[in-house]
Amino acid sequence: MNINHFVAAPGKFRSLDKYDTSETRGLNNRKQASEYMKKYMEKMQDLQERLYSESAYSVLLIFQAMDGAGKDSTIRHVMSGINPQGCQVYSFKQPSAEELDHDFLWRTNKCLPERGRIGIFNRSYYEEVLIVKVHPEILLRQGLPDIDETGKADTRFWKKRYDSINNLEKYLADNGTQVIKFFLHVSKEEQARRFLARINQPEKNWKFALGDIEERRYWAVYQEAYESMIRHTSTKTAPWYVIPADKKWYMRIAVAEIILQRMEKLKLKYPALTPIKIEELEKGRQALMKELDQLA
Repeated sequence: MNINHFVAAPGKFRSLDKYDTSETRGLNNRKQASEYMKKYMEKMQDLQERLYSESAYSVLLIFQAMDGAGKDSTIRHVMSGINPQGCQVYSFKQPSAEELDHDFLWRTNKCLPERGRIGIFNRSYYEEVLIVKVHPEILLRQGLPDIDETGKADTRFWKKRYDSINNLEKYLADNGTQVIKFFLHVSKEEQARRFLARINQPEKNWKFALGDIEERRYWAVYQEAYESMIRHTSTKTAPWYVIPADKKWYMRIAVAEIILQRMEKLKLKYPALTPIKIEELEKGRQALMKELDQLA
């Protein structure tokens, strides 16, 4: 799979209208998807072990999407074969009072993955240029200087936030964190079908919230916010991948392939043994062989 197909090219991205939410790029069914995922899991398990043992890099996966696009299920399926000891998932909801007393990057910065680990952000600091932009009254709760009425945030304000995000991701990359960002692009029609499934299927009732329907009234505004976000923060260091999300089985394959190829580029390897370590291994071998001889 050519993952460059999904990249929102830095400096060239203009509109989400050019991205087909239902494409499958030649793959025809779930059976093909299942077979691919098995191979992916095997490769990812090896890459994760190398990542953990080398402890030189970390990986941060960021998922952003409209409600119902499939963030939760994609994370669950794509990362299901990963050793949980080397992976951590954070889902960012409405900020707490403590979080509102800090800068907008604080609550996510303290959750960044350590070297050797994979971190997953289900939503992220990008909410601060998405939902906050669609509902600017949220800014009133953040105690920011010169923000004392709804709509006071101007173009310069949002540019500063985009710049802060870009600077953070450049800093992370310079220090060994690979930032891989996914926008799961679902159509308005498919979102409606998935919301209906949450209502009609008892086992999915818990997922439904009336507020999700209310937010659909802002669909066009959200699309503009996502386009602006991608346009300003898809960089060479941390590009956005726009993933078609109407067919979940294909969406998961696309995400898996991108993670796989990006991690393979790191050329991860097991740590080289020092002469001292080699000597320790030999001493351990001799000691254990001697013990087994005595027990025989």
